[in-house]
Amino acid sequence: MDDGTIAPLTSTGQEPEGSVRTAERIDMLVGEHARKLSERLQAHRAQLFPPDAKRTLRTFTSGEAADLLGVKDAYLRKLHLDGRGPSPEIRGGGRRYYSPENLQELRELLEAGAKSPGTYLPGRRDGDHLQVITVINFKGGSGKTTTAAHLAQKMALDGYKVLAVDLDPQASLSALHGFQPEFDLLDGGTLYDAIRYDDPVPLRDVIQKTYFTNLDLIPGNLDLMEFEHETPRALVQRDGNLFFTRIGDALATVEQEYDVVIVDCPPQLGFLTMSALSAATAVLVTVHPQMLDVMSMCQFLLMTSNLLGVVSEAGGNMSYDWLRYVVTRYEPGDGPQNQMVSFMRSMFGEHVLNHPVLKSTAISDAGITKQTLYEVEKGQFTRATYERAMESLNAVNGEIETLVQSAWGRPNGA
Repeated sequence: MDDGTIAPLTSTGQEPEGSVRTAERIDMLVGEHARKLSERLQAHRAQLFPPDAKRTLRTFTSGEAADLLGVKDAYLRKLHLDGRGPSPEIRGGGRRYYSPENLQELRELLEAGAKSPGTYLPGRRDGDHLQVITVINFKGGSGKTTTAAHLAQKMALDGYKVLAVDLDPQASLSALHGFQPEFDLLDGGTLYDAIRYDDPVPLRDVIQKTYFTNLDLIPGNLDLMEFEHETPRALVQRDGNLFFTRIGDALATVEQEYDVVIVDCPPQLGFLTMSALSAATAVLVTVHPQMLDVMSMCQFLLMTSNLLGVVSEAGGNMSYDWLRYVVTRYEPGDGPQNQMVSFMRSMFGEHVLNHPVLKSTAISDAGITKQTLYEVEKGQFTRATYERAMESLNAVNGEIETLVQSAWGRPNGA
């Protein structure tokens, strides 16, 4: 008989049939799900990367190393036989494998004998400004974090000194680099600590070294949402600097230590994103070539234009070296996608990168183990699948590196 009371949850966590849920009960259920999921993710991480093991980047074959350095494999062999440069790991059949540290040592060795400066160490020179690239999109699922992670890692492998900043409270970029927010950042450690309105810490205090040579990271977690909550109060009280200067001011304190900063923005146009856009020298917009995604991007661009116009009138710097759209998760055999890409190119012209990021099982499978394609061994995939995906990523990242060099006044990488 129904007497109007609310039936309790059963011992198995299931509600009796016909029971009525309340907001409180749903809150309890969501909390329990979050706890269980967090425990399972922690166990998954411990299985992949045991707590007593230091996460490291794989070694590279001599062919891979030669491609990254832009030399012939035979030349690397000659350097090794002549006793010049680092000693690679020698495996069966005399195959040589180079660590990331070896690659950097080789870059420095080759740069010392290069005819043109920047041939092997392509980073900033005297007078070059720090490049701050914000990777943005209003809609989740556009490949924003995947694009930012692969770009940061490839530029590090290519010899740039890179700082990656995770501004997304979901912290996917952090997870890809071995940081599980709910376990590793219990006492802060995000960009929020350096841009908060009360007692900010030096930015250096929240920068973490990664297992990639040349790549540092500022991880993210839910603390970043505090900036969204506190900024309206600061605006009313005129507390401290204007919100849109805070990220730029923080980055200025470490400007001389990096060539490039890559910021993975949250999928929303809040105060964090606007502050990142104010600090940026370049903007990369990821776009999945489907009608709903492009419609969402249209709304995002309209909102961005209006809000940043207000920021500009308030004194914000809205001048960029470049803005580009990168097509992500692209399937060449998909007719509607091809039509959408053609539509975008007709609308935006050269602002659309020439190369898209292909949708690939190699990229998604690598993500299952919290890795990028630059980290996994290519033997885990069929050769054609791996090479197709890697060619796509390298082409996109190569275009972006050319834009960076052009911003420094070296249009041909000279």
